[in-house]
Amino acid sequence: MNQRARRRRPLIAANWKMNLGRTDEALALVRRLRPRLTAVESVDVAICPPFTVLAVLAEVLRNSPIALGAQTMHWADGGAHTGDVSPVMLAGLCDCVILGHSERRESAGPGSADEAINRKVLAALAHELTPIICVGESAAQRDAGETHDVVGRQVCAALGGLDAAAAGRFVLAYEPIWAIGSGEAATPAEANRTIGNTVRGAVADALGEGAAERTRILYGGSVNADNIADFVRMPDIDGALVGGASLSAGFAELVKAADVDS
Repeated sequence: MNQRARRRRPLIAANWKMNLGRTDEALALVRRLRPRLTAVESVDVAICPPFTVLAVLAEVLRNSPIALGAQTMHWADGGAHTGDVSPVMLAGLCDCVILGHSERRESAGPGSADEAINRKVLAALAHELTPIICVGESAAQRDAGETHDVVGRQVCAALGGLDAAAAGRFVLAYEPIWAIGSGEAATPAEANRTIGNTVRGAVADALGEGAAERTRILYGGSVNADNIADFVRMPDIDGALVGGASLSAGFAELVKAADVDS
């Protein structure tokens, strides 16, 4: 087992997005996945389905090591927020929640999106939910050499109001927008460089070096069973947030391939 694995246990989180939202199809997949995923001992796994099947999957996954997560939430406990879901509704049902995914950030300007995500992070932690905080740059920002500034700002904004004691209670996911669903993943070396220098560096700036070393940081963007091991072997990459490759029973093979330390 390498030094990275001893410090931070890998996490593979499935983001189903707006797929498998019917009870029958969600149950069919999870019932196939559960015995195969439970057999993997060195990797944590989370499944983040649509809201419509959270309650039924919570029952199926009860007493299993597979965590259940939501794909977003509002920061308020309740109120006039039509169509939103509050942390109170998720607490006790979910273990984690994805926050700040680029597909959710698009409708708000950069400043307002950063502020909203920070409020959601604080609310999630207050209700014992683990936020999986997504950060990433667009193709235009990457081409302009702005990755470090853009991603660093997103990280620091999301962690506003936290201290070093919060390390280990949240997860970060670096998802370059240009790679999501494109089939064009960043190279493992490129992803590791950005995660180590920019994402982990921003955590160190915000919460200190010790907190940065304890923080799990995932990569996301066209991850599949063929390339996941190359990413997880990198010293600063602690797993992946997986989209399309999580929508079939083949997700179990991806998780097994991520178990590089067994």
